[in-house]
Amino acid sequence: MKGSVELRAIGHRARQVGLLAVLTGALTGLGVAGFDRLVHGQLFDRLLEAPLWVQAVGPAIGLAVAAVLLRWPARGASPSTADEYIKDFHDPEHRLDVRPVPGRLAASAATLGSGAAMGFEGPAIYLGAAVGSWLQHRFSRFFSRADSKVLLVCGAAAGVAAIFKAPATGVVFALEVPYRQDLARRMLLPAMFAAAASYVVFVAINGTEPLFPIAGAPPFDLRDLGGAALLGLACGAGARLFTTGLRAAKEVVGRYPAPVRVAAVGVVLAGLFAAGRGITGRSLMIGSGYQAIGWALEPGHAVGAILGVFALRAMATILAVAGGGVGGLFVPLVTQGALLGAATGAVVGASDTTLFPLLGVAAFLGAGYRVPLAAVVFVAESTGRPGFVVPGLIAAASSQLLVGKASASIYQQDTRTGLLERRLALPVSSALRTDAATVPPDASVLELFDHHVTELRLRMVPVVDGAVYCGMAVLDDVARLPRDVWGHTTVASIMRTDWPTGDVGWTLARAVAAMEGADTDRLPILDRAAFVGMVTTGEILKLDAILDTELG
Repeated sequence: MKGSVELRAIGHRARQVGLLAVLTGALTGLGVAGFDRLVHGQLFDRLLEAPLWVQAVGPAIGLAVAAVLLRWPARGASPSTADEYIKDFHDPEHRLDVRPVPGRLAASAATLGSGAAMGFEGPAIYLGAAVGSWLQHRFSRFFSRADSKVLLVCGAAAGVAAIFKAPATGVVFALEVPYRQDLARRMLLPAMFAAAASYVVFVAINGTEPLFPIAGAPPFDLRDLGGAALLGLACGAGARLFTTGLRAAKEVVGRYPAPVRVAAVGVVLAGLFAAGRGITGRSLMIGSGYQAIGWALEPGHAVGAILGVFALRAMATILAVAGGGVGGLFVPLVTQGALLGAATGAVVGASDTTLFPLLGVAAFLGAGYRVPLAAVVFVAESTGRPGFVVPGLIAAASSQLLVGKASASIYQQDTRTGLLERRLALPVSSALRTDAATVPPDASVLELFDHHVTELRLRMVPVVDGAVYCGMAVLDDVARLPRDVWGHTTVASIMRTDWPTGDVGWTLARAVAAMEGADTDRLPILDRAAFVGMVTTGEILKLDAILDTELG
C-alpha cells in the first residue's frame, strides 16, 4: 500500500512538472515571437531601407544605446545572454537573477535592431532561461534539489526552438551546450514539452517558413563525403581562431570604459561595412547573418570574394562583442560555417551549391559551441532535408579534432562531475572553521593539555600570537615531555613550525592535496601571515552534506 501511494505521488509530481514545462515553453514562445517581430520586423528591416551612411553607423549607435541600458535599467549587468544560462546551470546554489532581464532585453533589441553582427538566439535563450528560473522558484515545492535546474533548461530549449523554428534543435542544444563532451541528464522529457510548446506558439504568430528554404535532396557521393571530412577539419581550425577572438573580445568589455570601446569599434565597423559593400554590393556586414548565408548559397561567387566576406563578418562579430553588444553567437557561427563551406564548394567544383555551405554550418557551429549533435540536427531541421545528416555528421565530427578546448562560452565544462568533484572545486572558505580553538605561544604545555586536550579533545592546536600564525602544537609532542616540566614549558618551545598551511584563496582540492602530502587531516588556513581558520577532511566530506545534496 505504501509503495503504491508513493508511486501515485511521483506520477502526480511528474505531471505537474510536465505542465510547468509546457507553461515555460508557451510563455517563452510568446515572448520570443514579440521580440522577433519588434526587433527584426521593425527596427532591422527599417535599417535596411535607410541610406547607406545610416546602415554604416547603425551598429555603433546601437552599441552606445546598449551600454546605457546595461548601465542603468539592467543594473550594471554584463552583455552576456546565452552565457548566463550556462553559468547558472553550473551553479547549484543560486538561481538566475531575473532583475536585469528587462534591461538586458532592451539592450539586446538596441544591439540587434541597429545591425550588429550577432544573433537573435542569445536573447531568446536568456528570456527562456529567465522564465524557467522564475517559474521554478515560484513552484519550487514540485522539484527536488537534484532537479533544481529543470525549468531553466526547459526555457533555454524553448528559446532556441522558437527563434529557429526548430524544436528538436532546441532540446539537443539546451542539453548539450553546458558541457564540451557530455550532456545534461534527467531533463530530456521536460525540455521536449517546453520546446514543442514554444514552437507551436511562435509559429502560430510568425509563421512556419523554414530558415533555409532548400529544394530537393542534396546529391552526394564518396568524394563529397571526403570533402565533408576535410571541410570539418578546416571549420575546426577556423572555429578555434574565431572563438579565441571572441573570448579576447569579452575580456575587452571589462577592461576599457564603454565610451572608448564604442567609439573605437564604431569607426572600424563602419569601415568593414564599406569594405563589404565594395566586395559584394550588398549590406552583408550588418545583421545576424542570414543575408550573408543567402548570398553564400548563390552560385557563381569567386572564392576570394567569399573568403573576404568570411574574414569581414568574423571581424564584425568580434568587434560587436568587444563593443559590449548584447546578442547571440550561434548564428554568427552558422554564418561563418556557411561562408567557409561555400568557399570549399567553389574550390572543389561541387555540383550542388547548397551542400558544402550547409555542411560548413554543421561543422563550424558544432566546433565553435562544442555542440556537434545540435549542429547536425539544426541543419536537417532548418532545411527540412534529412539528407544532410550523414555528411553533416562527418563534417561535425571532423571539426572536433582541431578545435581543442576552445569554445564560444567561457562557462562550459568538459563533463558532468560527481558530487565529490564538485565539492572539491569549491573555495576553501566553504569548509573553513573560523571558530577553531587556538593557543597562544606563551601558554604552558600544562594549560594546553588541561584545556585543549582534556576538555576540547583536540590532538592538534594552532598556535596563534594575536592574529599571526606561529605553528602547530601536537599531542604526540606533549606526550614525549616529562609531566613535571609541563607547567614551566611554553607551547612555543614544542610547536611545529614546519606544519603545512593553506591560503584563503585555495580550492578545497588544493587543500586536500596539501593534507595528503603531509599525511594529516587538519590544515591551518592563512591570509598572508594571519590565521583565519582550520580545514579538516571531516569538514570537507561531511556525510550529511553529501546525502542532502544527493537525495534532496
